[in-house]
Amino acid sequence: MKVLLFGIAKDIAGAPSITLDAAPEKVAVLREQLYQRYPRLRELRSCMIAVNKVYAADGDTLQPGDEIAVIPPVSGG
Repeated sequence: MKVLLFGIAKDIAGAPSITLDAAPEKVAVLREQLYQRYPRLRELRSCMIAVNKVYAADGDTLQPGDEIAVIPPVSGG
């Protein structure tokens, strides 16, 4: 499963995307896998996960072909 990373999440991972060997069943499991792989992601105030271009809740189910994106907090002025 390919996971797209944006903003500071991309900087933390050192790449614009990563590939997971297996698709987790739920967004919460994916989030925990990302935190284990990249502990600095836990430090972010909030980090949204989008599935097929729609923000997803932790309880949402993932499918192998889903487009996943990690979107960190955005600031601007």
